[in-house]
Amino acid sequence: MPRRPSQGNQPTGFVRPQAGNVQHFQRSYERYLVMARAEALTGDRIAAENYFQHAEHYFRAMRENKA
Repeated sequence: MPRRPSQGNQPTGFVRPQAGNVQHFQRSYERYLVMARAEALTGDRIAAENYFQHAEHYFRAMRENKA
């Protein structure tokens, strides 16, 4: 039976934001900060730290994009 070629890097309908999209970085940064603070208020330190790390990623991306 012949093998079908793999799909590889075929688009799946998901569109990634452009790497230089500062507005995307800003929105994501703010969104993760809000979620981190909410988790911290509920006492879930692990989830809060996870969200703070995500926020830090977007903060760095914003800073690198401006350089």
